[in-house]
Amino acid sequence: MAEAVHDCAAVTSVIVRPVRCEERLRWRQLMNAHHYLGFRPIVGQSLWYVAICEEQWVALLGWGAAALKCAPRDAWIGWKPALKFRRLHLLANNVRFLVLPEWHLPNLASHVLALNLRRLSEDWERYYGHPILLAETFVDASRFRGTCYRAAGWQWLGSTQGFAKRGAGYVAHGQPKQVWVRPLRPRARESLTMAFLPPSHFLRKETFPMLDINRLPLDGEGGLIEMLRTLVDPRKRRGVRHPLVTVTAISVCAALAGARSFKAIAEWAKDLSRDTLRRLGSQRWLPPSEPTIRRVLQKLDADRLDVEIGRWLLPHCRLAGQGLSVDGKTLRGAHDAGKIAPHLLSAVLHQEGVVIAQRAVGEKTNEIPELPHLLAPLPIAGAVVTADALHAQKETAPYIVEEKKADYLFTVKDNQPTLKQDIADLHLEAFPPSARNL
Repeated sequence: MAEAVHDCAAVTSVIVRPVRCEERLRWRQLMNAHHYLGFRPIVGQSLWYVAICEEQWVALLGWGAAALKCAPRDAWIGWKPALKFRRLHLLANNVRFLVLPEWHLPNLASHVLALNLRRLSEDWERYYGHPILLAETFVDASRFRGTCYRAAGWQWLGSTQGFAKRGAGYVAHGQPKQVWVRPLRPRARESLTMAFLPPSHFLRKETFPMLDINRLPLDGEGGLIEMLRTLVDPRKRRGVRHPLVTVTAISVCAALAGARSFKAIAEWAKDLSRDTLRRLGSQRWLPPSEPTIRRVLQKLDADRLDVEIGRWLLPHCRLAGQGLSVDGKTLRGAHDAGKIAPHLLSAVLHQEGVVIAQRAVGEKTNEIPELPHLLAPLPIAGAVVTADALHAQKETAPYIVEEKKADYLFTVKDNQPTLKQDIADLHLEAFPPSARNL
């Protein structure tokens, strides 16, 4: 092993990854043999990691659910108990950290911690469907000084009162622990106390753009609630528990935050506090259920809601210098048998993925004459409009540049053979966009 240590003198060669299923027994045995607390089952959601250097195990880490109560941490975050219970799953506790006895490299412990923190939130999201915003740990001051945590960027908050949870209560053990925390995202502490959780890109084949609802106006003049109050409730008044404005406000905010199904909207709503529900027009302690959300949205005038949301979002989206994609889609499965599926032409912001305008394309026309009507009400001066080869038209390009004061980027294909040949004759490959003017 001494030769392996010599060959691995560079700490930068260490990697940290989750423990594989076939390695879990070995991880438990090493932890039980060398950690002063031994191995105990980790409570709640957990992840086990191993640090490896040239195929040799050098350190082990275990993460579990955050402590239910921790006065220094809770005071530092500044959240109320009701909000804490809904957001506690966004914290993870480093319950075990062991550098194996054979390995004594300078800065190894802090380097392993830093490598683990870089991937912890992403791994947690992959395994459990949500990120980790804040990491915490408890250090026994009678044994350690927390040097590696400090070197890895952790912050000391104080000490516990020396109690441990036993069953349904707490028992004093007389050994206060140091409390250390490490935010895993910018403004993590603010995010944990916001009315709405910041958007998170779940790891899936398609990643939907999302908006931070906390930055959008909800109350007062020009807010979402005022706009939604203009909608007509399609339900009968008898037996209505949740106002239309509440159901639609929750649905709009959840969709902007990344929810893409009725179930996802309902799950997102469960995180809302009582105060936030009241802001959204609710008079109840609990948000509407998934069946309620589904029934209301299916009965609602979708075209009217789409237009109103686009008008509400537009003043809060900066268009100058941004990319605006114009694209048409046929909505398969959104029509009755024997009827033609509806076709929509949409204007979508590239970065945010927000649809700011949408227009139905009739059966006896196509997207080309509808594009000017789609862009007419939009203040797109300074924006760059992108579209596919269908819109590479002599009438469309001047309209965008001269009337809308914007730029365009069109694809040219075989539907415009003369234009395509003219571009080929210019040999533009000799003048890439990054080249200086000669």
